[in-house]
Amino acid sequence: QVQFVESGGGSVQPGGSLTLSCVGSGFKFGWYIMYWYREGPGKGREFVGEITSLGGTRYADSVNGRFNISRDIAKKTMFLHMSNLKPEDTAVYYCRGAVDLRTYWGQGTQVTVSS
Repeated sequence: QVQFVESGGGSVQPGGSLTLSCVGSGFKFGWYIMYWYREGPGKGREFVGEITSLGGTRYADSVNGRFNISRDIAKKTMFLHMSNLKPEDTAVYYCRGAVDLRTYWGQGTQVTVSS
């Protein structure tokens, strides 16, 4: 079955960096577009960025220039490299995949940016 598992969250000071990982299983990794979303305290879930099957990327304006998505197809892993983190980046981060017209979410990993 299709599954996504995120890891790498933690606490970091403003201006710091963190890299999240999302391991996918149960489908041909790299064949489908994959996304990062986040849900901050008291906020709805919002789009962070995406990586297409061809490796193209797109980002929300709020993270563009600070966040970067990459993947390792052999390891079936998508990464979210976050730098210059701000308190407003505090959220639970989720990866999402659309496989054969169905949407799947990971369980999320918490990122806290605080001094």
